[in-house]
Amino acid sequence: MGKKVLVLGTGAQGTTVAKRLQLEPNVDKIILGDYDEAAVKELAGELDKAEAFFCDASKKENIMPLIEGCDLVVNALPLAFGKNVIDAALEAKCNYQDFAAPEGFEDTWEKCMYRLLTEYNEKFKAIGKLAIMGTGSAPGTMCVVARDTMKDIDECDTIFMNVYEGVEAKRFQPYWWSPVTALNDMDDLPVAWIDGKMVNTKPFSLPIERTYDYVGYPVRFVEHAHDEPFYVGMRADDLFKGCKNAYFKYGGVGIEFAEPLARAGLLKRDPVEIDGQMVNTHEVILKFLPSPPRFAHEVEEIIKEGLVSDDGAFVVEALGKKDGKPVRVESHLSAPGFVESFEKFGVTGEQYLTGQGGFLFTKLFVNDQLEDQSGFISSAELSEEANDKYLEYAAELEITLERRIIYDDPYFEEQEPAKEFIPWWEQPTITPVEL
Repeated sequence: MGKKVLVLGTGAQGTTVAKRLQLEPNVDKIILGDYDEAAVKELAGELDKAEAFFCDASKKENIMPLIEGCDLVVNALPLAFGKNVIDAALEAKCNYQDFAAPEGFEDTWEKCMYRLLTEYNEKFKAIGKLAIMGTGSAPGTMCVVARDTMKDIDECDTIFMNVYEGVEAKRFQPYWWSPVTALNDMDDLPVAWIDGKMVNTKPFSLPIERTYDYVGYPVRFVEHAHDEPFYVGMRADDLFKGCKNAYFKYGGVGIEFAEPLARAGLLKRDPVEIDGQMVNTHEVILKFLPSPPRFAHEVEEIIKEGLVSDDGAFVVEALGKKDGKPVRVESHLSAPGFVESFEKFGVTGEQYLTGQGGFLFTKLFVNDQLEDQSGFISSAELSEEANDKYLEYAAELEITLERRIIYDDPYFEEQEPAKEFIPWWEQPTITPVEL
């Protein structure tokens, strides 16, 4: 009997998953739920296997009629609804996939993640089901690549997970995904795993510089709020060869736009008094940021206007030892860029990699590649067999991996260190995380 899958949220990610599930022979029925009844019905009308339902996920009780009898629920809703969907999955004894890391369990993000990976891990094990969070491109594909990189290193000291967003349009378009999410991430405290401890760093701090041959010019990467270092740190000893340091580094157009605003203090979300009026400068900036293109004609218009650049990099660097010798192992992910993604698939490169990267976790579920695992895990914790299968599926979608192993390492010596600005915040740059 084929699988029955509930997809909650029919934005870019949910829509991609639904359309891909339509092509999966192991899937018989797709249940689509969203607060936007017109949008969910429109999507279901394009898919033979799909049924559309209005769903207000602000209450768990509203989710239960849709999830009953499902083998998997894919949560593509905003973060605030995560707890309700997870609790519904537990009650219905259903597998769970989340593109992001849900909120609402604790007063800090780090405590929330820790509780999910400990207490909720036991809850899902008790019902023999699997929940995976952080299943987009980053986190998600990035975590799969980091795990695969461990195959070519015996002892791991440091992992850098670097993303360079080098797509720049001639029009003002600093972000190709939700500007709300993007700007919030720019202001949130990043998490890092340093000297075997979970810590918070400061946004835009601890810069590194890289010159990847296929980019061709130096790129400055900085600290940025992302899940991956937390996931690595939680399983550093058993899955990441004793890794002592793990960082997520981000560079490109979005960073270059946001960093001066952050230095001026304009990204803070607390209102400030200006000429006798309280003003939220964060919200003012958001008001003037353009939405990312959603439809093919919008992407085509941007391409016709012209791009300044269509570059990017998605790299895991692991430093440590192999066969007793110092080594740097690099894994470089390649995927269709902005123009190529549009020409082949009618979407942006960001939409393609995030959507397909997320769907590949769904594909593992519906093809029974995860049956040997249960509990609540991150995307960094797939079994080795499932991790390999993910990359095999990815290659079929033109998402491929290149490994570079360097023993004699002139790479870093040839590059001058990146310059760090004097931050407006108070020191220290690194502070311990309370779990």
